[in-house]
Amino acid sequence: MTGRAFVTGGAGFIGSALALDLIEAGWSVTVFDALTYASASGTQRALSKAGATLVTGDVRDRDALRAAMQAAEPEAVFHLAAETHVDRSIDAADDFVTTNVNGTMEVAEAVRVIRDQRKGRAADQLRLIHVSTDEVFGALGPNDPPFQETTPYDPSSPYSASKAASDHIVRAWARTYGLDVRVSNCSNNYGPRQFPEKLIPLMIVSAIQERRLPVYGDGSNRRDWLHVNDHAAALRRIAEASESGRTYCVGGGAERSNLEVVRALCAVLDARRPAGAPHDRLVDFVADRPGHDWRYAVDASRAYHELSWEPSRDFQRGLEETVDWYLENEDWWRPLSARYSGQRLGQA
Repeated sequence: MTGRAFVTGGAGFIGSALALDLIEAGWSVTVFDALTYASASGTQRALSKAGATLVTGDVRDRDALRAAMQAAEPEAVFHLAAETHVDRSIDAADDFVTTNVNGTMEVAEAVRVIRDQRKGRAADQLRLIHVSTDEVFGALGPNDPPFQETTPYDPSSPYSASKAASDHIVRAWARTYGLDVRVSNCSNNYGPRQFPEKLIPLMIVSAIQERRLPVYGDGSNRRDWLHVNDHAAALRRIAEASESGRTYCVGGGAERSNLEVVRALCAVLDARRPAGAPHDRLVDFVADRPGHDWRYAVDASRAYHELSWEPSRDFQRGLEETVDWYLENEDWWRPLSARYSGQRLGQA
């Protein structure tokens, strides 16, 4: 299946990977993005070169959003526009609530309005794929089973609470207004073009520059890691192959502690740039952030069985590819370092 896709947040990390995946699969793609602090001109160039139509706009701007969505005439709306950094949400929750909650309502309403303007099959074809996070489920203990689609919500941070609310909004719009909605809850993503405030890109670019590698607490917090290109493929499959109303947990099956991840990428850098080895000498344990969930893990078996999807790379291969990308694309991330140099966030 192919068609016309409208991707909110499509110039961001996951959104751009999705847009490029859709284009490669034959979709026509319109990207709607506010181009906030995490945006990169290199990503925008890659999207334009691939053939995406880029529209600058904020999902909280009702008129701009609806005008862009109507012009795109999509069969599938992928909603990824969100504030996503937990530490920033601790310091300033306002943008997280207005973007993730109010913005999601505006997206759902725009889809409803456009659906109601259409007739017959064209109306029936319109679907909303809402992209969320496993953080809405809260924290797991060391022996708890992984998150599943039926796990109760128990968010810990302003960020995860705002995403939990956004999930409830799209499901309410499905139940009340009959929207065709599908929801995904993904594990931690990594890969190329990720703003260097998140763990893996921050550690890579810091190590390249011989800066300290700040690790929260003792580094024992655990996450399941999913390569962004595998996530993009899963989202496309949700649009193509799932039924209305379905929810999917999407994970990489690669649970690691933060310290294990940092040491693994340092080992890759040691091999690539032995003059700076050992890079793990730069590890600096810092005070933990407030409300830091200890463990996330995802059971993606529903996605495997219903979507015929599974990750295409193991974590080691994906990590090596990611380190190589940052080594080869300093022109992409160097300008971003002027905006964010790895300073500690989320101390409020």
